[in-house]
Amino acid sequence: MTGAGGLRGVAAWVWEHDSASARAARVALSPLAMLFGAMARGRVARIEPQPTPIPVLSVGNLSVGGTGKTPMASWFARALQDRGARPALVLRGYGDDEWRVHELLTPAVPVLRGRERAESLRRAVAMGCDVAVLDDGFQHRQVARVSDVVLVSADRWPHRLRLLPAGPYREPLSALGRASAVVVTVKAAPPAVVQATVDALAAVVPADRLAVVQLRPDALVPVIGAAEAAGATSPARPRVSAPLATLAGEAVAVVTAIADSDAFARQLIGGGARVTVHHRFPDHHAFDAADVARVSTALHGAGRVVCTLKDAVKLGPLWPRAAAPLWYVSQTVVVERGAEVLARECDRVLVARATAVPTAG
Repeated sequence: MTGAGGLRGVAAWVWEHDSASARAARVALSPLAMLFGAMARGRVARIEPQPTPIPVLSVGNLSVGGTGKTPMASWFARALQDRGARPALVLRGYGDDEWRVHELLTPAVPVLRGRERAESLRRAVAMGCDVAVLDDGFQHRQVARVSDVVLVSADRWPHRLRLLPAGPYREPLSALGRASAVVVTVKAAPPAVVQATVDALAAVVPADRLAVVQLRPDALVPVIGAAEAAGATSPARPRVSAPLATLAGEAVAVVTAIADSDAFARQLIGGGARVTVHHRFPDHHAFDAADVARVSTALHGAGRVVCTLKDAVKLGPLWPRAAAPLWYVSQTVVVERGAEVLARECDRVLVARATAVPTAG
């Protein structure tokens, strides 16, 4: 791999591998991590967030990817919509997947992407939106927010927290003091690891700001490729979703381009699937025809290929009609504890909405 994808692959190796060479790389990068931390603190101190035309709920994280930010941002957008608000989802639009996923998860909510979040918020007002959910906003301090929700993954909880570039963390745990709520997200982490994460966070986060949610696999959904969507569909192709239990005892090939691919594989294995091969690509990888040709032919005896929704929006248009069927696993957000914490964050936004007078600027 070359370019950004190759760099992400090298970064994942440095951060996650336990080999002697990876440990040496982390030690060598420690001075740069200290410098990065000092720069991050200085940046937060000098930036004064600017007022926004509508109230903003920010969903962010301390680490680089893998916390479930996209499904949680969509969850908050739906929660605000259910309470009578007209939300917009605002994000930078990094890569070619997050905004597409949002459009599928919350089709009735406008998804606005661009480097300038303030401009996106003005566009949201012009579209009739009266609140906004900012995806990946914790370190983006230019725009003010009435709610600052930060996600921490139990599945990726480190034995030792390391800042970039020696580790995946953008800020230390002390930065959680800026958050109005902290949500521990769980994909496949065992209860003991979840509790250890909660206990570690309790040292810096008051109990009334802490929640735990499960990002639970829900169903298998067939991915309709471009050729099939154009009408060249084989009658044998599945057209409806299936329960995840369908995978019990079945040999499947897995393909992922997400930050925490191991947690996804553990979810499938926990559901009884036999993973014959796992094709891992760096987070946000832009699949090309060569990637798809390799993945769709290297199945190692599997009759089905399984991915995440984030991967499906990119793989679908390239997937060969003659290949094994491609499915993605839908996820559902299940609040395990702290439902009142999440409700309070929605209330903050709704109260601010009631007193705001939106203008297009």
